[in-house]
Amino acid sequence: METPFSRWYAAIPHRMSRRSFRADALEAGVVEHIRAFCREFRPFPQARAELVTELPQRVFKAGLGPYGRISGAPAYIAFVGRADDPYVSEKVGYTGEGIVLEATAMALGTCWVGGWFDRRVATSAAGASKDERIMAVTPIGYTPEALSRNERIMRGTIRAHRRKPLRELVAGLAEAEWPGWMRSALEAARLAPSAYNRQPWRFYVEPRSITVSVDTLRFNLSCSRRLDCGIAMLHIEAAAADCGMRGEWEFLQPPQVARFRVAGSE
Repeated sequence: METPFSRWYAAIPHRMSRRSFRADALEAGVVEHIRAFCREFRPFPQARAELVTELPQRVFKAGLGPYGRISGAPAYIAFVGRADDPYVSEKVGYTGEGIVLEATAMALGTCWVGGWFDRRVATSAAGASKDERIMAVTPIGYTPEALSRNERIMRGTIRAHRRKPLRELVAGLAEAEWPGWMRSALEAARLAPSAYNRQPWRFYVEPRSITVSVDTLRFNLSCSRRLDCGIAMLHIEAAAADCGMRGEWEFLQPPQVARFRVAGSE
C-alpha cells in the first residue's frame, strides 16, 4: 500500500486522546476500512494490529480510577508484537500510531492504553499466538464534540497540552542550520502522545539525519518508553515525507532507539 504520510501529518494537530464515546456502533464501511488498513499497514513483520468489535467493554479495566476509564467505546484495536524481537516496542509504537492517525483523519476518537486493560481478553480476541503479546490497545469510535468532565480532569491531571520545548529535547546541529524538513519533523515528534505525557524521547540531529533516543533505561508504568519513541518515529517520517523527503530507519542499541536518514545521506 502507498503509505498516506501527508494525510497523517495533517491529522497530527487534531489527534487527541478520547476516553468517552457515543454508543453508536461503527458503520460497516468504517469497520471494513479499518480492518483492511490494519491488515495492509505492516511496515514491520514483527508488529501488527487487530480490530475487535465484540464486547469491547470486557478489555478495559477501571484501574486508573473514574477519570481514566474508557466508556462507551464500540470497538478497540489491539497492537500486537513478537515477544522475541528486541525492537518490538518501537515497531509496535510506529505501526500503531499510523493506524491511530488514520482513524483521526476519519474523525474517529482513539486513546493509547498501555496498561489497565485485560491482556488475557485482548490476547484471545486478537488471536495472538504464544510468541506474541498485546503491547497496547486503543478504543475507537465516535466521540461527543465536547470533552466529558472526566476527560477534562484527566487532561488537566497529566497536563496533556504541555509539551517540552525543542531546546530541551534536541542536541547536535545548531538550530539555525536545521533544514525545513527537519524542523517540521522535530515539531511533529514533539506533539506525539506518550504515557502520562512523559515525553521520553530525545533527538540528536545531523544535516541529513535524526537519531531518536530514550531519556532513561529505567522501566516504569506498564507502557514501554521505547513504544512512545516508536510513536514519535512515525511523526518524524510523516512530517519529512510531507516536505518531500523520504528516508529509512536504522534500529540502534539502548539508550538510542533508531536513526532516520533521508535519501542521499551517507
